[in-house]
Amino acid sequence: MDNSALLNKFYTAFQNRDAKTMNSCYHDSIVFRDPAFGELKGDRAKSMWEMLCENGKDLEIVFSDIAVTNQEGKAHWEADYTFSATKKKVHNIVDAKFIFKDGKIIEHIDTFNFKNWSSQAFGFIGKLFGNSAFFQRQFQERANRLLDEYISKNGK
Repeated sequence: MDNSALLNKFYTAFQNRDAKTMNSCYHDSIVFRDPAFGELKGDRAKSMWEMLCENGKDLEIVFSDIAVTNQEGKAHWEADYTFSATKKKVHNIVDAKFIFKDGKIIEHIDTFNFKNWSSQAFGFIGKLFGNSAFFQRQFQERANRLLDEYISKNGK
């Protein structure tokens, strides 16, 4: 499978909340980074997608602008969902970069405007503190605690 088809498979699976297929696109040594979770490696990154797909009951994904070479790729995607902690609607705009190895994704970096995201997810508090490194670090710790609980509950 070429790298363009690999990214299409990954995002189509995401649209279908099919974490198993998404994770089949990942190399066992995957390194994932984003503003919400920080850096996740290997099975921990895969478990994050399982948790998000399982919990994202109203998650809608649209992806576009896939471009690849033999070693690297990029894509644009947007997500609409209800943030579970506050029950607020979020529209997140994400740019992704990838590195490929052995026909799989070995590095995946998602970037988005954390202040814009936190303003939607948390309202006034997010608008006020969304640019703060402290607020983002606190959120990452919370997100990783939830991931730890998910992994523990599911025997991963």
